[in-house]
Amino acid sequence: MKTKITLLVLMLLASITTISQNACSTYYPFKEGAKFQITSFDKKGKKESVVDYEIVSIKNNVATINTKISDDKGKEVSTASYEMTCDGDGISIDFKSLMNPEMLKQYKDMEVEMTGTNIELPNNLSVGQNLKDAQLNMAINMGGIKMNMSIDMVDRKVNAKESVTTAAGTFDCFALSYNTEMKIGIKQSFEIKEWISEGVGAVKSETYNKGGKLLGYSELTSITK
Repeated sequence: MKTKITLLVLMLLASITTISQNACSTYYPFKEGAKFQITSFDKKGKKESVVDYEIVSIKNNVATINTKISDDKGKEVSTASYEMTCDGDGISIDFKSLMNPEMLKQYKDMEVEMTGTNIELPNNLSVGQNLKDAQLNMAINMGGIKMNMSIDMVDRKVNAKESVTTAAGTFDCFALSYNTEMKIGIKQSFEIKEWISEGVGAVKSETYNKGGKLLGYSELTSITK
């Protein structure tokens, strides 16, 4: 169960949005009513979960995105929402709002403080470009017992331009990579590879352990602009 929760967190981080294009942002722009679906698989290609996204409102360059997470049988597991801001040069996503709601439920009766830096993606991607790191820190007080949790996205960079095919179609993409370091009692490190297409967003992502072995992947399986 802990492994599945960890992979779900990584999947949400790697496929945070998949939206149609407008003048605000090249890769993650806003369009109210857009819907898209990301399906995650284990390393052998067996479906594990599905995340459905919908942009429900846009106000003052801030989009609210609702998500519904379902298991491999189609049963709803949880729902959540997060915000994404566009400033004309790219997008910024509130890292705190991407925390897995199933994990937050475990701490609902405790004092929880979250701080961090947003995930940023500029409009002018190019091969060889380095992107800003992002971070989430969570301090939990359990009746006097304190616990800290952290998630760091580091070494974010643009590696290549590649064509990727999923159930939703074939897309010309920028291939990105970054390392995710999660510390929940013990430290875990993962490498994420992600493919982003202009006017579409996240098309595919793959998660590897520190030894380079594939743990699972996610793909865009449908999109309605």
